[in-house]
Amino acid sequence: MELNRNKYTLLFLSVVLLIFLFQKYERRTELKNNYNILLNEKNELKEKLRHVNEENSQKKTESEEQLKTINNITLNLNSSTLKNETEFKKIIYLFSEESGLDFKKITSDNDCLCMPEVKRRGKKITWWSGRVIAMSPTEEKLAFLSYKTNNSNIYLKNLTGAGTTQQRTNRQQVIDFSYSPDGQKICFTEKNGSSNRIFITDANKGYGCRQVTANEFDFSPSYNADMSQILFCRKENSGSFGIWNYQFNDNSFSNFTSGFNAIPVPNTTDILCVRSSGIGNNEIWRINTETGVEECIVSEGNRSFTSPTISPDGKWILMVGSSMKVVDVAGQNSQNKVYPNTDIFVCHIDGSNLTQITYHAADDLSPVWSKDGKYIYFVSQRGSGTQTANVWRIPFKIKN
Repeated sequence: MELNRNKYTLLFLSVVLLIFLFQKYERRTELKNNYNILLNEKNELKEKLRHVNEENSQKKTESEEQLKTINNITLNLNSSTLKNETEFKKIIYLFSEESGLDFKKITSDNDCLCMPEVKRRGKKITWWSGRVIAMSPTEEKLAFLSYKTNNSNIYLKNLTGAGTTQQRTNRQQVIDFSYSPDGQKICFTEKNGSSNRIFITDANKGYGCRQVTANEFDFSPSYNADMSQILFCRKENSGSFGIWNYQFNDNSFSNFTSGFNAIPVPNTTDILCVRSSGIGNNEIWRINTETGVEECIVSEGNRSFTSPTISPDGKWILMVGSSMKVVDVAGQNSQNKVYPNTDIFVCHIDGSNLTQITYHAADDLSPVWSKDGKYIYFVSQRGSGTQTANVWRIPFKIKN
């Protein structure tokens, strides 16, 4: 009897041991499988990293040799083709972005973004300097002009979440606009036949508008800091441009200086504006509206500058400036084609440390700051073989 009890005890212990060993084996197998999975993931990550490094290296090389690429491509073109600007643009817009900057396309071709008009005559270039994009001062929203409905109107795009887009105006032809400092209003210009009219609309509700000016050639509206007035430009009968203001308290208008693209300088009674120099190039001026003291703060050789906008911290001025690209015409070194275009520039609030930020062969226009001043948004047809305009974003990395 005792022998049978020991036999069963031994059998029970053997079964327990077998179960323990089997569980241990299963655990080791599971650990081994997990190890193999992790090892595979590690190898995949290494491979992805290798591709990223190769891609970045390739992109850097392409960007650093951008001018060389332009020349190589144009070797396959003859002089008559280069004279056709449309054909020329189809090629230059496909060049890679500049090295050292993280470019990101914010809109899509389906947003049907309006591209400011650019005109070239030989080495001279002019462009529409009105603002066609704007960032909300209070929300992560981008406002832009779109021709989705065949008429150009203001649309708002959420930069967070699903990135939904809403139409904000329903007008005949909106040509420029800007936000109020509190982000609740938008003032804009509508082209109507031979005249331009300025309106105000709610940035968050419907299509209701209030008309401010009529039967004049007005454009480039901008609120002052306390929202007591709107600055705007008016083309006079003489053909010159004057800066006017509209006072909300008494509905009065006054003309106080010459220029266009007027914007207020925060915490001062000064404004920035654009004026033409004696040789026909545009410069950035700073004007005290109380004392009348005027100072040209940005002027450089044969360049023109327009569309100034001040960073949220009040330390920097962002603007559009002209630049030149030299292209070798079909290998004929003695007959280089000088191709003028527009790029983005920045300087200190006093006009010092003028720095060119973009160098792409496509035109870059209408730059604005993000609400925290960490990014710059602008309009460009870069990267598009169909010359479709989009909003692009780059980080602002220049230190004081």
